[in-house]
Amino acid sequence: MGIDLGTANTLIYVSGKGIVLEEPSVVAIDRQTEMPRAFGKEAKLLLGRAPENIEALRPLKDGVIADFDATEAMIHEFVKRAFEGNPLVHPRMVIGIPSGVTKLERRAVIEAASNAGAREVDLIEEPLAAAIGAGLPIAEATGNMIVDIGGGTTEVAVISSQGKVISESIRIAGDELTQAIVNQIKREHKLAIGENTAESIKFRLGSAYPVDTNDRTMEVRGLHLLSGLPRTVEVSEAEIRDCFQESVNNIIDTIRRTLEQTPPDLAADIIDRGIMLAGGGALLRGLDALVSHETGIVTHIAAEPLKCVVLGTGRVLEDPALDRVFSDRTVLD
Repeated sequence: MGIDLGTANTLIYVSGKGIVLEEPSVVAIDRQTEMPRAFGKEAKLLLGRAPENIEALRPLKDGVIADFDATEAMIHEFVKRAFEGNPLVHPRMVIGIPSGVTKLERRAVIEAASNAGAREVDLIEEPLAAAIGAGLPIAEATGNMIVDIGGGTTEVAVISSQGKVISESIRIAGDELTQAIVNQIKREHKLAIGENTAESIKFRLGSAYPVDTNDRTMEVRGLHLLSGLPRTVEVSEAEIRDCFQESVNNIIDTIRRTLEQTPPDLAADIIDRGIMLAGGGALLRGLDALVSHETGIVTHIAAEPLKCVVLGTGRVLEDPALDRVFSDRTVLD
């Protein structure tokens, strides 16, 4: 099975079946027993709404494990769902990880997968998996640039002949944009809102570049910090775009730095082929236009940007010719 163990969402691909699970990477813990009470969509509904005896949390932060026990329990539950509760299944797991993780962080992923029942764990760096899932010809001796913007990290890489030529990983991505909305509403409107509300604003009003003349608006409800009472305010697309500016500029700067360090022949290939955007951040309105404007290189959005990493892990499972892409391989007893 292939797993995209993401900060925001976890997706699982089972060989021969395709994608069988797509759930938020959220766990609800009973504070009294320290045992998990809910996972995925059910747990996410409790973010900001949980009773005092329940804690809803995201066990991954910036693409790596922040709460080992919760992550292990989440993987175990999701693997059980993927195989319809069959306790005898001990799969080989191919797991996507950010390219900038440390050896200790890699070890934590392997141990969590092992404790969740894996018989073998192969790690693949997310930009490689995303490039494969996006359909880029990574086996050819030509340059391909992938920009994978997930929940916790943005991965920028130039890939050729099944390997990374150059890459950079920054811990600025979708979660940073969500937090920017929370901070903006608090600063400008003196209104406190939760994570789920901020995500709703991001999906409805979020943009990186003014692609049309319509400035959409929406009503936002939250707790007014001065009066202590619920209140409704109106926010606009332009306001949300402005609060994204610092984070988006950091992503653009990372793309520029990677291009500047790319060997000339591969840079020429990228000019011909363009830049590929993947991950949930690729769906930010106008981001492809902004990247193209700032780099002078045509920019594409993958056909299924949210699924590129897990589709890449699945293709690696089913194609022995891609065996060289793994960064770690661990066979477990």
